[in-house]
Amino acid sequence: MTSPVTLSAQHLTRFHGRQCVVNDVSFVLRRGEVLGLLGHNGAGKSTTLQMLAGALAPGAGVIEVCDFDLAQRPDLAKSCLGYLPEHPPLYRDMRVDDYLRFAARLHRVAPARLAEHLQRAKQRCGLLECGHRLIGTLSKGFQQRVGIAQAIIHQPAVVILDEPTVGLDPAQIREIRELIRTLGDSSSVILSTHLLHEVEQVCDRAVILRQGKLIFDGSIDDLRQHSDIESGFLQLTADRTQEETPP
Repeated sequence: MTSPVTLSAQHLTRFHGRQCVVNDVSFVLRRGEVLGLLGHNGAGKSTTLQMLAGALAPGAGVIEVCDFDLAQRPDLAKSCLGYLPEHPPLYRDMRVDDYLRFAARLHRVAPARLAEHLQRAKQRCGLLECGHRLIGTLSKGFQQRVGIAQAIIHQPAVVILDEPTVGLDPAQIREIRELIRTLGDSSSVILSTHLLHEVEQVCDRAVILRQGKLIFDGSIDDLRQHSDIESGFLQLTADRTQEETPP
């Protein structure tokens, strides 16, 4: 039985000046699915995620989150969303617990349920021992965990993560990837990355953008037939383009 659609993006288009950075992109996300959004730097990934999260209005197209039109019913649609941008919106001089309580209030978590939501988010993100710590004193990996915790504090149906492992060391990357996999147990997840092996390890399905256009939408098995990894490079056989992974 096919799972219900939690997010639908239809014919999304966005211009920056005269440049079309997202060009007629359409795809859907289903309940419990972890979707990888792949593409080179400048392919339109972050712009697409900003539109899906309601942070940027599309020039054309329709976005629905849990059947709520994001343009017509933004409050209801955004209440179903959790969003971690590429640069986490953290207040470094706040303690972890205080920051997450603040995020919960922004997401309109009922006061009577705030403690429950806080405990669950910290447990899922491995932050149970960090509640009293100042965010600025945490390692980058733990700051990413706090960023993910603020995105899931209200237990949304859809979680959007923009390059969540960039700049982390290998151990931190493994931990964040494992966390993302567990998020798919209770939420639908969109993970933006330019690393093919990250999508293969974490995701159920992939969408590939090239110069703002969708050039692939399919399963990981289908993706392997269109792509290969060579010495840390991402090579898409659809266009034979290569991009070196960051050190």
